[in-house]
Amino acid sequence: MNTRAASANRRQAGIALTALAVLALTTACGGQDYASSAADDRVQPAGQGTSDNGSGYGAGADKSGGYGEDAAGGAAAGGLGAAAKNLALKEAPGIGKVVTDGQGLTLYRFDKDTAKPPKSNCAGDCASTWPPVPAADAKAATGINAADLGSVTRADGGKQLTLGGWPVYRYAKDTAPGDTKGQDVGGVWHALAADGGKAGEAAPEKPPAAPKADVSVADNAQLGKIIVDGKGRTLYRFTKDSPWPMKFACTGACLDTWKPAKPADKSKIEGVPAKLITTVKRPDGTEQLAVDCWPMYLFKGDKKAGDVNGQGVKGTWFAVGPDGEKISKSAAEGSSY
Repeated sequence: MNTRAASANRRQAGIALTALAVLALTTACGGQDYASSAADDRVQPAGQGTSDNGSGYGAGADKSGGYGEDAAGGAAAGGLGAAAKNLALKEAPGIGKVVTDGQGLTLYRFDKDTAKPPKSNCAGDCASTWPPVPAADAKAATGINAADLGSVTRADGGKQLTLGGWPVYRYAKDTAPGDTKGQDVGGVWHALAADGGKAGEAAPEKPPAAPKADVSVADNAQLGKIIVDGKGRTLYRFTKDSPWPMKFACTGACLDTWKPAKPADKSKIEGVPAKLITTVKRPDGTEQLAVDCWPMYLFKGDKKAGDVNGQGVKGTWFAVGPDGEKISKSAAEGSSY
């Protein structure tokens, strides 16, 4: 009897110890159900975490403008914005003509990008504020050369539209057609001009074309064909000078009104026999152009190419023809110099 009681007591003690061990282990693991835990220990698909990184603006940003999303509201492939569709040129107050997308939203370029070769340096938060425009489905409009449209592959693999080599963006704060809130932001963002340049920026002035010749022939409405210098200015001779023996009658105060023409490069002569073009040395040692040995001058009263205000002045100053002879015909309007 005592033996059976002792055995029963031992069994009850074992059961109690087992229960305590299970309870302790369960408490140490936070009361988690092991079977349930094993079933849920799986890798979640990308983008299903607590942070929404797929938005065109970035987590928590205002998506009301649809930037960075396609028409259905989903994120565009490669992190790009909505398709540009048909580009256009619109007049923007205070800026001039700017490039817009098919919805009339202004398109921009970034000074820290490069066009040759095309490269975008706007990613991460930058691309949330300035959504890149996809290259697909972009069409040039009148005034935009289709050959200037291209694409650049971004670091995330998306194909971004380029214009004149410059990657193209929208601005998150432009919410309505015609907005240009991104113009000159930080001094590095600019609305796009038709060729990919900066809208509103004056084109650099072209340097004047180099003269084709130091001496050539021009058609003058009053005198016919006359010899001119490299800037198209009329060349004159003075009948009181002398070609042989060489004599210079225009000296002193005369030179204030009649400027000796500079010598010509004989390889830059058009319409005049090269043998007629020579160089003479003045009494002060300077050199002067001569045609058929006659020293040639420019008239102070001629303000632009084609003027012949010096023709016939005091009956001693005359323009010269291609044969080197003076032209005696009177100009329609003379001068009192």
